[in-house]
Amino acid sequence: MPSTDCSSCSIVAGPPAPEPSSQGVSDEAASRRGATFSGRRFDAARSWHRLLILYGIASFVEAFGVSQVFAFMPPYLEGMGVPKAELGQTVGLLSSLVFILGLPIVPLWGVWADKYSRKAVIIRSAVVEAVVFAAVALSRTPWQLGLSLLLVGFQLGNTGVMLAAIRDVTPHRRLGSAIALFGATSPVGMAVGPWVGGVMIGVLGWPIASVYWLSGALSVAVALLLAFGSAEVRPEVVPQGSIRSLAYGAVRGVLADPTVRRLFLVFGLAFFARQIANPFLPLLVQQLAPGPHVASAIGLVVGVGALVGGLASIVAGPLGDRFGFRPVLAVAFAGAAAGLVLMPLVPSVGALALVVVGWSACVAAVSAMVFGLLAIEVPPERRSATLNLVYLPLYVAGIVGPSIGAALVAGGLGVVFGGAAVLQAAGAMAVGVPLLVAVVRRIRPA
Repeated sequence: MPSTDCSSCSIVAGPPAPEPSSQGVSDEAASRRGATFSGRRFDAARSWHRLLILYGIASFVEAFGVSQVFAFMPPYLEGMGVPKAELGQTVGLLSSLVFILGLPIVPLWGVWADKYSRKAVIIRSAVVEAVVFAAVALSRTPWQLGLSLLLVGFQLGNTGVMLAAIRDVTPHRRLGSAIALFGATSPVGMAVGPWVGGVMIGVLGWPIASVYWLSGALSVAVALLLAFGSAEVRPEVVPQGSIRSLAYGAVRGVLADPTVRRLFLVFGLAFFARQIANPFLPLLVQQLAPGPHVASAIGLVVGVGALVGGLASIVAGPLGDRFGFRPVLAVAFAGAAAGLVLMPLVPSVGALALVVVGWSACVAAVSAMVFGLLAIEVPPERRSATLNLVYLPLYVAGIVGPSIGAALVAGGLGVVFGGAAVLQAAGAMAVGVPLLVAVVRRIRPA
């Protein structure tokens, strides 16, 4: 079928097809779901590449900027006059502000997206990002920085919407790879952001605020790219009813479904571990490389290390398609726990960067496998609402995790990273033990 430019047209999903009984079906079978495109039929399977690229760019830029905020928060706060002895607690408390306003309204974004426009909700996030980064750049005191971070709450709620749209147009046999590719854009952005910031600050001698201005400009560019380059993808089942009842009905649906509830709890363990450890990784770098080159060292560890790890995580998608999402998930959890244990023990910045490579790959693989399980196992009528809430565990962990880290840091950074490792190990056991039990039952003689 001839290709058609879809930059300014609307994609409306056609009648829902029966769910495949296994993970692998042909691309042709997936494309037969079809869609309505400006009054004509078109191959839905051919649209997922473009959508994946555009949404990947949006996810990358968001992570690029957010990672810079956290990576350079310690030296930024020092420049505001915060004593070194108070940096750990201040970083932890400020980091916990990011999700406070966003948590209660995240379910509403998903409903608005499915009921009216996914595209508008995603663009909204990019516009708010630009405002947030500008506010951070203009902050001159810790309380101003805290108010700026509170605004991030209005930026949330876009990743689940993008995931739901990708799921609706991606051929089923390519789902694991597509989700892994999309999932890798965030950790890669989290990596490139600090590296670029380290070059701007440590090599070019620019002020820290200039890093945040760059992120704001990129967010504006993403908003324009999505507005003029992306298509509207409607859900298979458009929700009916009031916004409030639909939003909190979706939350109740997540809590009532045993499979989804377990996946969200497991995802929550991963996020709690990450949110406890992440704000303190720059402080770990500062211990190993004190002095004028700390920004470059942070860029190396948080940037280059996480970049290589994020790129390596892409292989998790094909592995999940081949061996199953749960086995890969269990291994990724175990690897992440091991990385957290090693971080405070390594003797140099280079060794820490190598550990962060492996840890970042495992963390990204955990997210990709959970996304894949939700996309496959949730029924079509609830899939979009569930994927829209996929980061709800992150928002809870984002409030509580840094606060826990701020309390643990009194015992030293080793206690912080050790506590995070325990949570990752718990995730590995929660996923791995049922798999081992199932294997034993299969091989046990009748």
